[in-house]
Amino acid sequence: MNDPLRIDHVAPDTQIEPQPEAAAQPAPLFDKPLRGVSVVELGTLIAGPFASRIMAEFGAEVIKIESPDGGDPLRQWRKRYPDDLTGTSLWWYVQSRNKKSVTANLKHPEGADIVRRLCAEADVVIENFRPGVLEKFGLGWEELSALNPSLVMLRLSGFGQSGPMAAMPGFGAIGESMGGLRFITGHADRPPVKTGVSIGDSIASLWGVCGVMMALRHRDATGGRVAGKGQMVDVALYEAVFAMMESMVPEFDVAGFVRERAGNIMPGVTPSNTHATRDGRYVIIGGNGDAIFKRLMRAIGRGDLADAPDLASNAGRDARRDELYGLLDAWAAQHDEAEVVRILSAAEVPVSRIYSVADMFADPQFAARQMIETAELPDGKPFRLPGIVPKLSATPGSTEWIGPALGQHTDEVLQRLGYPPQKIAELRAFGAI
Repeated sequence: MNDPLRIDHVAPDTQIEPQPEAAAQPAPLFDKPLRGVSVVELGTLIAGPFASRIMAEFGAEVIKIESPDGGDPLRQWRKRYPDDLTGTSLWWYVQSRNKKSVTANLKHPEGADIVRRLCAEADVVIENFRPGVLEKFGLGWEELSALNPSLVMLRLSGFGQSGPMAAMPGFGAIGESMGGLRFITGHADRPPVKTGVSIGDSIASLWGVCGVMMALRHRDATGGRVAGKGQMVDVALYEAVFAMMESMVPEFDVAGFVRERAGNIMPGVTPSNTHATRDGRYVIIGGNGDAIFKRLMRAIGRGDLADAPDLASNAGRDARRDELYGLLDAWAAQHDEAEVVRILSAAEVPVSRIYSVADMFADPQFAARQMIETAELPDGKPFRLPGIVPKLSATPGSTEWIGPALGQHTDEVLQRLGYPPQKIAELRAFGAI
């Protein structure tokens, strides 16, 4: 593919001087599946940046546009290094790995024009502003698709680009609530609870990347970057969560059943639950497969239940749910966590202790799958970060560098766009970058 950041057709009235092209270098087109794909990220915090992070991990060149005034707020979130007052977020280093940071003030005409030039040659634009915000800067879908008909634009927002709530602000927590997740999470006699991470944002990011890859496939199959038609991918956070709600809709429609909070069990699927062990730890035991249930019962010394005709199927087991969970609670309470895991693993019954991050660091499965990598912070200090998912056998993703400093790649990218050093200095002085 062409250099994704080079503008071949510059408006006649521009003041930007074309720069000589560097000598052609062989490009490693197949070391990563998205090598050669160019992405402009116009996002902050979680949903948009997580989507572009996935693409960057697999080779896409991601140009992250940040405000010159502090950049993405994620740079300051949660634990920071070297200290929580002046340091940079450790989360930032992971969320923005393999990206290039370019500062551009979208409220400044020349800052917005820089972004427009990048989008003119990009394959993908990813944004998670409230609907209507980018349009104020002349960077909406209508404007960008007219400039670049092959563009794929991922728009992540609380409620989507249409409907009566489109202009409302919405974060992941709101999407989780409206999408149904919060209503069914927790115990029946207590208020709804959240998961331990921003799952609504992350789910929306994953759906967004799926949509982008489908749109790119369609574009490339119908003419590619030259003649193929791009499209907008519209992902609402509440819809992304709603799409994960399994059988909730048909059960309500057909049977009038409203799924409620049920703690750690899933009514209708038995046995699958959390159990306390003798040493005060917790384990998950999943014995809801027919053959697995038989192995589970024999492993805990209840061969009579393994062979009980009415427990041979899930419906029969669910009818005796309370009895079976009481039995498993009593058995787990007589054994330490390690013994429970050993006995059930030997019987080929799905079982796991509840992992903390410290457990992950020590676990051989995490090590074997390279799920915890080592990199260096800017001062050279080694630190650990999550490995790449998914695992591709021929063209795996990797960490090429950690999250960049604010504006670290501004001059590099603008020079590739044709901006001479003097013009870049002027833009910086005028507050455009």
